[in-house]
Amino acid sequence: MNNKTNVTTTGADPRLAGGRLTIDLDALIANWQLLAEKSKPAETSAVVKADAYGLGIVHVVPALWQAGCRSFFVALAEEGLRVKAVAPDARVFVLNGFFEGAFPAYEQSDLIPVLGSPHEIELWERANSGRPEPLPFALNVDTGMNRLGLTVDEALAYAARPGAPAPVLLITHLATADDTAHALTAKQFESFQKLRAAFKGIQSSIANSPGVFHTLHTGFDLSRPGVAMYGGEPLSGVANPMRPVVTVKARIVQIRNGRKGETVGYGATATLERDTRIAICSVGYADGYLRSASGSGVPLRNTVAKGGEGFIAGQKVPVIGRVTMDLTSFDVTDLPEEAAKPGDFIELIGANIALDEAARAAGTIGYEMLTSLGNRYHRRYLYSGKRS
Repeated sequence: MNNKTNVTTTGADPRLAGGRLTIDLDALIANWQLLAEKSKPAETSAVVKADAYGLGIVHVVPALWQAGCRSFFVALAEEGLRVKAVAPDARVFVLNGFFEGAFPAYEQSDLIPVLGSPHEIELWERANSGRPEPLPFALNVDTGMNRLGLTVDEALAYAARPGAPAPVLLITHLATADDTAHALTAKQFESFQKLRAAFKGIQSSIANSPGVFHTLHTGFDLSRPGVAMYGGEPLSGVANPMRPVVTVKARIVQIRNGRKGETVGYGATATLERDTRIAICSVGYADGYLRSASGSGVPLRNTVAKGGEGFIAGQKVPVIGRVTMDLTSFDVTDLPEEAAKPGDFIELIGANIALDEAARAAGTIGYEMLTSLGNRYHRRYLYSGKRS
């Protein structure tokens, strides 16, 4: 979109910060709209747990609401309250169960718990016993993940129980949908279809980000994408159709000239094989640039030879030695001298180094990279839409 407005948080002063974190809300909305188109005729919600995957509920949710998203999923009731603070009319589901003593928060805020065990159902029914009309709830059924949720038999028994309050939503969670060849996904769809037959007339939801792209995702009422909205890969081994949302850049503090045979960083794990120009950048694992992205000196390098990379002056540059709490070193020897100097920025995630590329170099996934982003960056939110 044109005429983007820069919306800056109250985070670190750009003159003082060691790094910049730019969140393109227009790209996020475009991703949600693509997922919504793929989900039709189902409604498309948004998963905004973990502070909208580290990008900020207070900025992400109003933009999604303006784009037409009306249902949101969070992990905890506290997160749900933050969604309600910026989107009071939103329908907000809380995934991580219902805790004893939490009922007043649900009663006062219209949050909807996702119940996933007989114990939670009992707690919820007891809490609602004094009300003329029970508050709405959703049911989570485990169809093959062995995490949260009623067993299929427990859910069928609940559906057959005389007078049992009906949930407003029936959900399950796919365990392997990112792997299009995995047989478990088809088994989960099959089990869930049996459950839908037992809960006739109840809205149903099975598709997470990869599930939206699965051929079996038809006839359901609500999709609930997460990581794909934020630019992550929905499917393994398939070109990512999502637009990048996050750009992370780190400021160069100093350029050092190391000699062949010298070592770099903690543990002396990197020995220079040539005279080397080293860019020391103000970013480390305290900022979410994971130690496992180190160029050497971590167990991951025993199996995956290559560590993380930065991008500057049209070229990728490798991490040298260990990523530390506040500083990371990059080899900029192959760049012209004037191309990297103190005060310049090296891209760590963005248009030139995809989120999942950076994650794989650290032996992890895009989810962890996003949700690990620290609070020392200067954050900019790019958004051209009207706020609700």
